[in-house]
Amino acid sequence: MNDPRGAAEPAAAVAVPEAVTALDPGTAPPGGSAPDGPRRPGARRAALGPVALVVAGGLSVQFGAAVAVLLMPKAGALGVVTLRLAAAALVLLVICRPKLRGHSRADWGTVVAFGVAMGGMNTLFYQALERIPLGAAVTLEVLGPLVLSVVASRRLANLVWAALALGGVVLLSGGGFDRLDPAGAAYALGAGAMWAAYIVFSARTGRRFPQADGLALAMVVAAVLSLPLGIMEAGSKLLVPTTLGLGAAVALLSSVLPYTLELMALRRMPAPTFAILMSLEPAIAATAGFLILDQALSTTDALAIALVIGASMGAVRSQGRGSRKR
Repeated sequence: MNDPRGAAEPAAAVAVPEAVTALDPGTAPPGGSAPDGPRRPGARRAALGPVALVVAGGLSVQFGAAVAVLLMPKAGALGVVTLRLAAAALVLLVICRPKLRGHSRADWGTVVAFGVAMGGMNTLFYQALERIPLGAAVTLEVLGPLVLSVVASRRLANLVWAALALGGVVLLSGGGFDRLDPAGAAYALGAGAMWAAYIVFSARTGRRFPQADGLALAMVVAAVLSLPLGIMEAGSKLLVPTTLGLGAAVALLSSVLPYTLELMALRRMPAPTFAILMSLEPAIAATAGFLILDQALSTTDALAIALVIGASMGAVRSQGRGSRKR
């Protein structure tokens, strides 16, 4: 767990976690041979487990983002980020009670990088939400994971599915972002870059720390970085009981639940597949915007959502076939 070789890994390299046997039911057990015949239904259900974790995390984070939009008039974008990260850090510290001893310098470096990526992703994304609609912000943000999937993948099929997902993202944007606030669009693109870094360092943290210990420690780093900004913008407004309550709800929906689910998924799923699954986020965000923020969906939006979902499903099936061949 505390392998000193990890310190020599280049910071920009994409660490792709190995898929567990559940993703490749035909893989032979250690010292044995692979069973003949079709895969068992139980193994197939186990293979879908990581996918379900990612989808559940996406639902949680986007509905939490919709609630955060309702909270912004009371605390501002930076105030919401501070409430979200601070509350999530407290919850995770109480639940996980991570050990501070027994970790190498490389372990701590990974956690700090994970926390910086998490804090930067949240800060930039909520700055975008102040200026552009939720669906458009997530559509731009998801370009980060899509680029990561193209860079990290070594299989042509993944490039095809990533291109199809990108087509859905462009269609969901209405063919262009010229009508959006330029600063909001820039913040969303920056959040996408930090999202790609989040995926990389989440995978590395999951391998270096047991359970969700690394996540809890990284959340503390992100909360500490966001605290001065939130205090400067919101000040005493952060202590209003209703604001604190909504902030806690946003923390649970947008941080504690999704980050824990995604960390679990990254232990059982290759990073490129996870990155392409993140293309589901614009569809989930559009649904959350419709249900909570009264942002209607057009026929074009529905078609774009179908393209993104189809690309994500194709990526998972393609990855499953590739794992069985290996």
